[in-house]
Amino acid sequence: MPFFDFLSGQFIDVIEWTDDTRDTMVYRFERHGHEIKYGAKLTVREGQVAVFIHEGQLADIFTPGLYMLETNNMPIMTSLQHWSHGFKSPFKSEIYFVNTNRFTDLKWGTKNPIMLRDPEFGPTRIRAFGTYSVKVIDAGRFMTEIVGTDGEFTTDEVTFQIRNIIVQQFSQTVAGSGIPVLDMAANTGEFGGLVAGKISETIAAYGLSLPELYIENISLPPAVEEALDKRTSMGVVGDLHKYTQFQTAEAMRAAAENPGDGGMGAGLGMGMGMAMANQMANAGPWGQAAQQPQPHQAAHAAPPPPPVEHVWHIAENGQTKGPFSKADLGRMATDGSLTRETLVWTPGQDGWMKADDVQELAQLFTVMPPPPPPPPPAG
Repeated sequence: MPFFDFLSGQFIDVIEWTDDTRDTMVYRFERHGHEIKYGAKLTVREGQVAVFIHEGQLADIFTPGLYMLETNNMPIMTSLQHWSHGFKSPFKSEIYFVNTNRFTDLKWGTKNPIMLRDPEFGPTRIRAFGTYSVKVIDAGRFMTEIVGTDGEFTTDEVTFQIRNIIVQQFSQTVAGSGIPVLDMAANTGEFGGLVAGKISETIAAYGLSLPELYIENISLPPAVEEALDKRTSMGVVGDLHKYTQFQTAEAMRAAAENPGDGGMGAGLGMGMGMAMANQMANAGPWGQAAQQPQPHQAAHAAPPPPPVEHVWHIAENGQTKGPFSKADLGRMATDGSLTRETLVWTPGQDGWMKADDVQELAQLFTVMPPPPPPPPPAG
């Protein structure tokens, strides 16, 4: 091999970078100690920018395309080196490829709670987290302000600072918005746009932009969320009087489905329903005020709750029928399907009893004439 062919083979004549990672923002083209050949081919792909650094100074910047490295393609380098038009010797220069694509799905979140004054809850704390994307818009400024001489610069080296800026701008935007915490979920899109715009102004000095920022969740402290759950439960309950009636009816239904417990289940169910209603009436923001009647209420005390109407079951031919109301039993006594000897049971009663032995039902038969006396004996 001729000497000059050997010498020319030592020089790099093809300069390119194919990125096989998802987080590399800047890659320094490794020369392995070799010089760059005059007239070498430089390939810059879409989503890339090639930056030449000559003796520590920012020189030429190449956008996507195919270039022959000659004096007419490198005006700044030619000026720095005072090259003549006949210069064709190898030269030394560092070449950095800058990735100008968007780096997406980067995470951010509030490390500490954000203090704000809510119009409904007063002083409170919130946390938030989400994702964002970043993009290099000025490769030269990004190289001089952030990268320096780093041979392989990744997103991890810049996202920490960006996250701090995001949290700062988010805190200022949310605290100054005056939007109640409960309505923030409906405004996360607006918050994200405002925060991204303000952050882009700040990081533009680094040659970066923030194309998008998403707020995935805004949360309250666990204690506040628990209080909200209780408040929601109270809203679901609504009218306490109707809730008491509902609980009583449920207890009676359960007792009717299980008559073998002698009415104990019904008593417990109704007692629990009344106790829960009383406890709910004495709890919450109106608790103490409900226990102590106001002066204008003293003369108009609330009437007691209406008595609970019993329901009855009938035993005929080894089978149980019901439940029936007292009005139903009255109609049955009229048409003869209920007699004084009919066995009846109601929750709270100790076993089956004849209808005539139950004081509440015995009166159903008083309106009926007694059976006629037997005819006198013949004679």
